[in-house]
Amino acid sequence: MADKTIQFSVFTKPWRTMPLAELAQMVHALGFDGIELPVRPGFQIEPEHIESELPRAQALLAEYGVSILSVAGSLDERAIAGCAAASVPVLRVMAPIGPQGYYPAVDAARRVFDDLQPACERCGVTIGVQNHCSRFVQNAMGLNHLLAPYDRRYVAAVLDFAHCALNGEEPELALDIIWDKLAMVNLKNAFWQRSNGPEAEFALWQPYWTSGNQGLANWPRVVSELKRRRYQGVVCLTAEYSDETAVNRLIAGDIRFAKSLFAQEG
Repeated sequence: MADKTIQFSVFTKPWRTMPLAELAQMVHALGFDGIELPVRPGFQIEPEHIESELPRAQALLAEYGVSILSVAGSLDERAIAGCAAASVPVLRVMAPIGPQGYYPAVDAARRVFDDLQPACERCGVTIGVQNHCSRFVQNAMGLNHLLAPYDRRYVAAVLDFAHCALNGEEPELALDIIWDKLAMVNLKNAFWQRSNGPEAEFALWQPYWTSGNQGLANWPRVVSELKRRRYQGVVCLTAEYSDETAVNRLIAGDIRFAKSLFAQEG
C-alpha cells in the first residue's frame, strides 16, 4: 500500500491555458493529490490577482479532490499574503546568480529573505527555495549554505533531484546535507545531451528532460532514502520534458512509477 504520509503533486506549467476545473479533473484522474500552481503572467492566475483569485482556485479544486499544495510565484509580500489567504503552505522560488557572482547573489537573496521573513511568520507561509542548474544555486550543498541562517518554518529548501544529478550530487548525500532544511522534494529527470556535432572545436552540452526511469537521477535510490528517513510531505512531479508533445503520456507514466516506488516494501 502506498505511504499515506506522502502527497503527490504536479507542477501545472504545461497546461497554462487549461480552465482550472478541467485541470483539476485531469490531475485527479492521473492520481495526484494536488498541484503546484504557477502564478505568473499568462497563466490561470496572474500575480496582481493572487490575493483574490488563489482562494477561489483552492475552493474550486477542492470540489474535485485536489489541493494547491504550493505556488510557483514572485518573491514578495503580495504572493505570501495570497498563499496565506488560500492556505497554500509553500511559495516556491529559485535563487539566481547574476554576473556579479555567487557570494553577492547569496547576500542579495538573504536580504530579500530577511525582509520577507516577518510576513512568512505572520502568514504561516514557507518560502521554498529550489536548486536549479545553470546560473542558480544548483545543489543541496548550495542550498544548505544559502539557507543556513533561517528557520526552516519560514525559509526552507525544495530539493530537486534531477538538478542534483545534473550536478553530480548523489541523492543520499544530497538529502543528508539538506535534511534539516527540507520543505518539499521535486521529482523529474534529465541527462546531458551534446548540442553540437563532433566536428565542432569544443563540445557543448544541454539537459534533455526525460521520463523518471531514463535520466541521471535514480528515482529508486531517491525514494529508498526518503523512506529510510521517513519523509512526510509533498513529492512534486514537475512535468518537464524536452518532448513537449508527449507531456500527458509521460507524466501519466511517471506518477505510476513514483507511486510504485513508494508502495514497495522495505
